Amino acid sequence: MNKEISQKDIKTFKDALNNVDHHEVLTTAVSNQGIKKVCENKQLVTKKLNRVFTIDLPTGKVTNQKHSGRCWLFSTLNTMRYEISQKYHIKDFEFSENYLSFWDRFEKANAFYERIIASAGKPYDDRYVMTLLNMPNGDGGQYANLPALVEKYGLAPKSAMPETAMSSDTDDFNAVMWHRMRKDALLLRRAYQDGKSNDELRTMKKHMLETIYRICAYCFGEPVETFDFEYRDEDNNFHQDLNLTPIEFRDKYMTRNFDDYVCVMHSPDKELNKYYAIPDDDNVLGGRHVTLLNIDLADMKQMVINQLKDKEITWFGCDVLRELNRQEGYLDSQLYNESGLFDTDLAMSKKDRLIARQSTATHAMAITGVNLVDGKPNRWKIENSWGEKKGQTPVGDKGYFVMDDGWFDQYVYNVVVNKKYLSKEQLALLDTKPIDLPLWDPMA
Repeated sequence: MNKEISQKDIKTFKDALNNVDHHEVLTTAVSNQGIKKVCENKQLVTKKLNRVFTIDLPTGKVTNQKHSGRCWLFSTLNTMRYEISQKYHIKDFEFSENYLSFWDRFEKANAFYERIIASAGKPYDDRYVMTLLNMPNGDGGQYANLPALVEKYGLAPKSAMPETAMSSDTDDFNAVMWHRMRKDALLLRRAYQDGKSNDELRTMKKHMLETIYRICAYCFGEPVETFDFEYRDEDNNFHQDLNLTPIEFRDKYMTRNFDDYVCVMHSPDKELNKYYAIPDDDNVLGGRHVTLLNIDLADMKQMVINQLKDKEITWFGCDVLRELNRQEGYLDSQLYNESGLFDTDLAMSKKDRLIARQSTATHAMAITGVNLVDGKPNRWKIENSWGEKKGQTPVGDKGYFVMDDGWFDQYVYNVVVNKKYLSKEQLALLDTKPIDLPLWDPMA
C-alpha cells in the first residue's frame, strides 16, 4: 500500500467486509443497539458475579457525588464514616463533602499559582506548562489530598454544610474557575517577564485568591465555622454536641490516624518495589504529599483481604469505565466480547495499556467485601458513590457493585492499607526518597 489511500485500496476493504459472514446483520445490530449491548457476555458474567460474599462488612446507604469528579473525596470519607458509624452506632452517617470540596478547590488554586510562578521562565509550549494550563483546577484528586485537607481544616457532618447545586454539578463552576485562573496565569507569567520579584508576584497572587475565594463561596457557600452535632443512634438515643468547630469535631469524632496508612499501587509500567511521588498532585502546599509504593499485585490483593478480615473497608483507585455495566453494577474483564464482534485482537497487557494511554486511574471507590474460595478471591463487593439510581435507572444493587477478581487484576491500580500489612522490606521503602513522577503520568 502507498502513503495515500487509493480507490483500489478502498475496493479491497469493501470486498473484505462483504466476505464477512452476516456483516449486514451485524451492521444493523451495532448501529441500532450499540457495541456494548451487542457483545455483552451477560450469561457468562452473571454466573460468576453472585452478590454473596464470605466477608461482607455492614456498610449502609451509598453516597452520591452526582455530576462531579469528587470520587476520591467521597470514597475516602466513606471509609472513615464506616468507622464512625461502627463506633457511635449512627446509621447512614455522612460527612460534609461540600465543606472539604470548598477548601480543596481553594487550595488547588493556590498550588496552581505557585506552580505557574515557579515555571514562569519556561516557554508556553513546554509540556509542563501546557499540562498545567490544560486543567488549572479540577475536582479530581488523589487519596492523600483528603488527609491534607482534614489536617488543616478539620471535618464537619453533612448537616452542617450540605451540598449545593454547584457542588453537585461542577461544570459551570469549572468553566468560570478555569477561565479566571488561565487569565491569571498569563498575568503572572508576563509580570515575571517584566522583571517582577517573587514577592511582587505573590502580592498579585493574594489578590487573585481573593477572587477565587469569592467564586467558591458563591457556588459552595462559605465554609461553616461552628455547628451543632445532633443525632439519634441505632437504639434511638438522642445525642447533642453544641458549638463545635470543624477542628474540634475532627479531634473528637475521627477515629482514623492517617499516619498509619499508605497508598500502594500496582503499576507495571514502572519498576516494582520502588517508592514514588507525584508532587504536582499535592493540593495543600505544605501539607501531605501524594506518594505511592509500587508493589506486586498478589501482595496488594492480600493486603486488602487482610484488612477486610480485620473489619475495615478499603479505598481503591481504578479505571472504572472498562468492562462496566453501570445499571447492573458489574465489573468483569470478560463482560464485553468486542474482539469477537469486530473479529480483531484487542487484547493488551496491563503494562501496555498504561504505556499506550489506553488505561489510567479514573475513579475511586471502596471495597467492602470479598468472596474467598480456598483462601483465594473470586469476586469483590464495591461501594460506589454514584447513588442508588440515575433518574429512574438503577445503579448497581442500591449503588453497590460486584467486581470479578480478573477485573481487579487488570484495572485496579492503587489501594490504601494500614502499614501493619506491609513486610519489613516494604516498610523500609517508605524511608527512601520517592521518585518523582510527572503530572502527565497515568497515575497522576
